[in-house]
Amino acid sequence: MASANGTALNLKVGESVVYPGRGVGQVSAIEEQEAAGFKLEVIVIEFLKEKAVIKIPTSRVGKQGLRRVSDNASIDKALEVMTGKARKSKTMWSRRAQELEAKINSGDIIQMAEVARDLHRLEGESEASFSERGLYDTAVALIAQEVAATKHLTEQQAAALIQENLSKSPAPSPKDGRDEDGDGLEKVA
Repeated sequence: MASANGTALNLKVGESVVYPGRGVGQVSAIEEQEAAGFKLEVIVIEFLKEKAVIKIPTSRVGKQGLRRVSDNASIDKALEVMTGKARKSKTMWSRRAQELEAKINSGDIIQMAEVARDLHRLEGESEASFSERGLYDTAVALIAQEVAATKHLTEQQAAALIQENLSKSPAPSPKDGRDEDGDGLEKVA
């Protein structure tokens, strides 16, 4: 289970980790704290960009979805996913938005790559709605953090690499379910 030098993941101080929905942080300490008369071993994670610190009891690391930063092979697979054909859905936007947000909050790099691919707009396509753009930007930003950490790039370089891969995805055909306003619903006259 948990150990004095980390967690079931055997995390070490200074190691980069991914916290779902928040992005890449760095383990700044693994310490014992007392709360309500109980001693807890906690992992302290700093998010330097946001100037935020979170503490997670080592017993909850798995439930919180904390994981190590993806390796090069996983990053390459995520980048490849982005070059594929976007999956379009004819479900209502509110349900689809919930599904996309769940993928982002899963912390899984492949699922986040699917969100970025599915919401990416190619040149000449209609503009995305405000909520679509928000989900897209969140997915791309979280992926960029992880790509930067794994491939030793700046976040700007990582974002450029992501955009390069997204631009390789095939243009949607008129029959793929995307309409003028991007909500996947046909208009009835």
